[in-house]
Amino acid sequence: MADFAAIAATGNSVARLLNLAFSEEEPVDGKKTHAVVVRTDDFKDPVGSIVFPAATLFFYRIDFNKTMRATWSAIGSQDGMAHLPVDLHFLITAWAENAQDELRIVGKVMQTLETTPVLSGAYLDTSSNWAINESIQLMIGEISTEEVMRTFDSLPTDYRLSVPYLARVVRIDSRQARPTLPVSTLIVGATPSPEP
Repeated sequence: MADFAAIAATGNSVARLLNLAFSEEEPVDGKKTHAVVVRTDDFKDPVGSIVFPAATLFFYRIDFNKTMRATWSAIGSQDGMAHLPVDLHFLITAWAENAQDELRIVGKVMQTLETTPVLSGAYLDTSSNWAINESIQLMIGEISTEEVMRTFDSLPTDYRLSVPYLARVVRIDSRQARPTLPVSTLIVGATPSPEP
C-alpha cells in the first residue's frame, strides 16, 4: 500500500523514466539531458540551480480524484484504513541554450510519456510502499493558456515552453487500520414499528 511518500515517489518515477529515455536517445546532440523535480525556489536562479539541457517537473497542484474518492471511502469504511486518491498536476518545462534544443526536449518528453503512459511495477520509485497492483496513469493535462501564464506569473521566472501533465490516481493509504470501537449501547427488546 502506498503511503504519504507516494507523491514524492511519483515525481521521482516520472523523472527516472525520462532520464532513462534521454540516455537511450539524447534529444540535444552532444549533451547529456536530464529530468529533475523542482520547486518554486529553483526558479529564482534557474541558470544556477538547473543544469542545461534539462526537463524540469514542477508540481503546482494536488487535488483529490473526484471519480475515485467515494469508492475508496467506502472501501475504507470496510477495512478500517484511510485511502485518499489524488491527482498530481505538473508542468514539464524545457531548459536549453536555444529554442531548437528546447523543442527537441519537449518532443522527446511527450514521445516518452505517450509511449509509456502507465507507471507500475519496476517503473515505480521504491521510496513508497506500492502495492503489487498499483499503477499511475500519465496524461497530458487540460489547462488553459491563461492558467499556465498565471502559474508563471506566480513564479520568480519568465515564461518558458512548458507542457501540462497529470499523474493519476496516486493513492495515499494509512499505515494501519483504525481500531474498531466497542459497542457502547445495547437496546434490548426493541422491535421495528411501521409508525413513526
